[in-house]
Order: sequence, then structure tokens, then C-alpha cells
Amino acid sequence: MNTFTKLSKRFLIAAMLLLAVVTVKAQEEESSFSLSGSVDTYFRTNLNAANYTDFDDDGVKEIQAPGSSFANLPGFSLGMVNLIAAYEGEKVGFVGDLVFGPRGADAVFGSAPALNIVNQLYVYWNVSDALTITAGNFNTFLGYEVISPSANFNYSTSYMFSYGPFSHSGVKADISAGDVSFMVGVFNPTDATDFNPSGEYLGGAQIGYGGAYLNFLFDDEFFQADLTAGWDLSESFYLGVNATSASDNFFGAALYLQNSFSDAFSMGLRGEYFSDKGVGVLTTDESVIDLTLSANYTVGSLTLIPEVRLDSFSEDDVVVTEFNSPTDFKTGSSLSSFVIAAVYSF
Repeated sequence: MNTFTKLSKRFLIAAMLLLAVVTVKAQEEESSFSLSGSVDTYFRTNLNAANYTDFDDDGVKEIQAPGSSFANLPGFSLGMVNLIAAYEGEKVGFVGDLVFGPRGADAVFGSAPALNIVNQLYVYWNVSDALTITAGNFNTFLGYEVISPSANFNYSTSYMFSYGPFSHSGVKADISAGDVSFMVGVFNPTDATDFNPSGEYLGGAQIGYGGAYLNFLFDDEFFQADLTAGWDLSESFYLGVNATSASDNFFGAALYLQNSFSDAFSMGLRGEYFSDKGVGVLTTDESVIDLTLSANYTVGSLTLIPEVRLDSFSEDDVVVTEFNSPTDFKTGSSLSSFVIAAVYSF
């Protein structure tokens, strides 16, 4: 058992006991229950290549698509149904976030089949205006993008987001100190959401200031640093930034440029560089540049997202492994694709 895991167990026991005692004793004066979420579906096709490669040994067609997560199925395809139940009290509350469909299944791939509908499940305690303690399973604090398509501008996702992490199970403390915020936490191994399969733990930390967040995930043998930031440069123009480096896995950086032309219509460009150092999405030590141009057109609660994406690889015949699948294919110098998605939020 490594040193960090030993210290983590002691911290976890103390924090969980404290949270349990205070949650039971907390007296709520006001509370509210809400149900929200989204439904999404899409059509996708390649523009400069077939949607499928040769048949595999079982006679099944293998798909060609960007190696990032979500929005990588050909033809008319399903995203997911996302149902979020939340109970918010003055001091304590909970969130239960369920997902159904291919996008949801990819997001919770670390769960057993019987449990792969739980995206988030956590309780929290507002100890004071400056301190909140959260315990359970919650989506990651690293990265610019999120699992829910209703909270992303681009429908397809970046490589940095796709290769992690998605979620953590553990306990964390969020601290507000004026313009500066902090977070510290202890978690199961990445994406081990239902229980700890190895007895090892990861530490997490975050420092935030002025729309920028510096994030860390680590144990004795792993270290990931991540910068996420976003600023409104004018009333209509927005700039987002993400940069990350995970030891012996990958590193990358992305810019998100978005402009609103009206209340109903906006356009945005994501430009990402991703280098595979052992995570296994590309041939090791190869890289890809992802350029994604997306439009958002909103009609009431429905958002239509037409999107053109170009994945340009560092070499011809880079081997790309499809996300959460053993299927892989050799690329040419690039792969261009088109997606049009419909996302309904409620």
C-alpha cells in the first residue's frame, strides 16, 4: 500500500464520519426539489472516407470515426436521456443524475452493467458560506467540456476530455475565499465509480481565480495538471482555454472561440492539439489536431447543432482506436466528418 493511500484512508474515515453526523443533525428551514435534464440525437457521416472499414473476423463492419468519445456512431444515432433529480436545502442536499443511451453508457463505462445508468450520485453539506463538503460520485473538475451535451457548445468532444477523467467517487471540500476558490479531495481510482476495485486512492486539488482554474490529480505514481479558463471578451465574443498533461498518458491544449450573432444563433470554433504518450487512442508518440466548427440555433428549449470536424494526424496511417471499443483503423493524413445534432433541455 503506497504512502498516499495510507494517508487518504485516515482522511476519508474522519471526513465521512463528520459528514454523516452533521447531515443527520442538520435542521432545514427551506428546501426545494427539481427535475431537469436533456434528450439528444444526431446524424453523423464522414466526408472524405467511408463510415466503415473492412469487416472484422466476425463479419461485423468496423466504424471509422474520430477517436474521441461520443458522437462517433454513423448514420442516424442516439445520444442519451439525462434525468437529474436534485433536493436543495439550506444546509444539505443531494443530486441523483441518471443517463440512458449510448452517450450515457460511454460516460459511465467503469460501472458494472447493472449500474451503468448512474452518472452522478452525491450528497453535500454547506458547512458555511465559505465551505461545502461533497461525498459520493460526481463529474470531474478537470477539463473544459462535460458529459451533458446541453452544457457544451460543440456536440462532439475533444480528445483531452475523452481520455479523462469523466467522474470521481470520493469526498471533496470546496472553499471560497473572496475572489479565490480552493478544492481538495480524495477519490477512488479514476472512473471507478461504484466502489474501489484496487484499494488505492487519488488526491485532487483545484485553485480558481478570475475565471481560471488550475487543477491537479495525483498519487504516488501519477500526476495530471490541467488548466481550464473562460472569459467574455465582449458582449458577444467568448474565449475558452484548456491545457492538460497526464504523466505517461497524453498532453494537449485547446482554444474555444464563440460568437453570438443573436439570442438564437451563435457559432464557435474549437482548435485542439493532442499528443498520445501512452493512453492508447493513437499510435504512441503520434498526435492529432482537431478543428471543429459548430453552430448553435435555438428554438425554445431545442438547440440544433450542425458541425464540421477535421482531425488532422501527424503521419499517414496513424492507428486510431475507437473510444471504449477494441475497434481500430489506419487513417490517411486526415479524417473530416459532419454531424447535425438536436438537443432538448428541460
